[in-house]
Amino acid sequence: MSRKLFHTLLSISEALEAVKARIPVSPKGVEEVGLSEALGRVLAEDVYAPIDHPPFDRSEVDGYAVRSMDVEWADELSPVELKITGVVGVGEAPATPCRPGEAVEVATGAVVPGGCDSVVMEEYAEASGGTVRIYRSVSPGENVSTAGSDVSAGDLVLLKGTRLSHEHIAVLSGLGVSRVRVYVKPKAAVYSTGNEVVEPGAPLPLGRVYDVNGRLTASYLRELGVDAVFKGLLPDDYGELKKALEDALSQYDLVVTSGGTSAGVGDLVYRVFEDLGEIVVHGLRAKPGKPTVIAVSRGRLLIGLPGFPLSCYMILRGLVKPIVSLMTGARDMELEVEAVLPVKLRKQVGKAWLLPVSLVEGRQGVSAYPVSLSSGSIAALIYSDGYVELPEDTDTVEAGSRVRVRLFRPVEPSSRLNIIGSNDPLLMDILVEAGLAYSSRVLNTGSLAGWHAAARGEADVAPTHLLDEESMTYNRPFLKRFNLVDKAVLVRGFDRLIGIVVAKGNPKNIRSVGDFLRGDVRIVNRVKGSGVRVYMDHLLKKILEAEGKPFKQVGRLVNGYTYEVKTHTAVALAVKQGRADAGIASGYVAEMFDLDFIPLTWEEYDFLVPREKLAKPLVASFLEALKRRELVEKAMRYKGYYRIPGDIGEPLPP
Repeated sequence: MSRKLFHTLLSISEALEAVKARIPVSPKGVEEVGLSEALGRVLAEDVYAPIDHPPFDRSEVDGYAVRSMDVEWADELSPVELKITGVVGVGEAPATPCRPGEAVEVATGAVVPGGCDSVVMEEYAEASGGTVRIYRSVSPGENVSTAGSDVSAGDLVLLKGTRLSHEHIAVLSGLGVSRVRVYVKPKAAVYSTGNEVVEPGAPLPLGRVYDVNGRLTASYLRELGVDAVFKGLLPDDYGELKKALEDALSQYDLVVTSGGTSAGVGDLVYRVFEDLGEIVVHGLRAKPGKPTVIAVSRGRLLIGLPGFPLSCYMILRGLVKPIVSLMTGARDMELEVEAVLPVKLRKQVGKAWLLPVSLVEGRQGVSAYPVSLSSGSIAALIYSDGYVELPEDTDTVEAGSRVRVRLFRPVEPSSRLNIIGSNDPLLMDILVEAGLAYSSRVLNTGSLAGWHAAARGEADVAPTHLLDEESMTYNRPFLKRFNLVDKAVLVRGFDRLIGIVVAKGNPKNIRSVGDFLRGDVRIVNRVKGSGVRVYMDHLLKKILEAEGKPFKQVGRLVNGYTYEVKTHTAVALAVKQGRADAGIASGYVAEMFDLDFIPLTWEEYDFLVPREKLAKPLVASFLEALKRRELVEKAMRYKGYYRIPGDIGEPLPP
């Protein structure tokens, strides 16, 4: 089967217009449902209040209904005495009105008798023998909710296109509305395609991946008000694909697939779409999300989403959501905030970038941190607060540029503990043990990026284990280098053991970093800016200098030196899977992956805190938790690879 090139690439907005021009994208009809079935449904008509709320003048307290003019001079020294002429309980109609010199006892929520214009709280009244002494004056209307003061009959309460929440249902109930007219839900069938996709829970052979997109797409469509069903996995087989999608088109308004949408020889989805109907969109000027396909068949939509999870999600948010909103009749508002991009980005001209970001509070306001540039990321789905669309005609976005962030959900970044820097499981375990995990946002950027984030005032706490090669001291020398001596505090953390991770049994007999120069050894390296990378480079420089070789040749002399990964666990996984023979990482990953470990040194893992952040309650709580040695020891899962110093949680001298 030959390769077929993409049709003309469209922008996301052009793709939406192309779909709308080809097929009526609108609700399928209207139906009436009871309030118990109305949650999440979309109103098909405006709702006007049929009654006043409250429907009568209602007492807000237990006390005595009076005429305010009768008690206007009442106080503790000269109480006013009134005759009690009746009692009104909740749900009862008053038997008598208020007349001059009289009071009626009322309960909270009871009808206020006619003639009364206020209620004296029982705390300021004393009843005895059919009379009541009033020890405080009240103003007209005090402690009374008058009829219609909340909602007046005839008020427009809810607009057509509103997605009904529990709050809306409560208001409708209070107005006596028992049934509402809503749009008929569109029905969708969702499939994941590809021979490489495996059901979650099944064994995972090398080269295979667990299916993310099927349940992601179906659950997201359900959140948008679609009656969506995940129908399972489909192999890369033209006959099976065509039969399944053809059957689905006879039962569903929308059929959504993921994977197999590119123009490669093995990509079949767009071929099946073309045979089942007319392709409207094949390829977007967007990254991620270029291999998106949309077709029309018998008045119904076929949408083929990219196979990588982040690509799939961004197109769900950017293109599928507006299409589905038209199908459900919903008028959901897109939440946006303005933010500063803290890093410089380069991109390809001719494509819009859909960049997931996490929001943190900085000195310039809200900063939008890129979470991932990898289309295959799944962590970005939970660590992102929204996304930024970088324009097609832009190739460079400078650090400090202001951008619009389209939010995935309401967020208040100033209410979180923003931790930006090096990653470590003990840090997360401390946050959990201290009850701070739910209010924390941890961005694992590496130590160096954490220092920059602290300098900009974006990080509340920056975990760091940077080694200064000149003094062989961790972290403290960088206070001067970043000009932060008077602007930030370095708080003592814990020590962790790092060393060489090798396969079980150490088949290559690796004993030291010097063995990395052997021709039969391939290593896995950490990214630049990480503390482990600095330490390893220091050791390699000493070895190469002793051999009279320049360090600039290290990439040729050490096999695998340019193979860089972001985390300690990625080092261990590369060794476990045989992609590398050795790598330097924290010792706990050797235990985690059942590997051998050759200790090298204890590194100091400390916390950089801008002085302006010290007064933030969540920062204070975190620093207080660090000082509790028993808490840190309880949180520690890998006890042989950590040491707790006596001054943990204390400020370090510059």
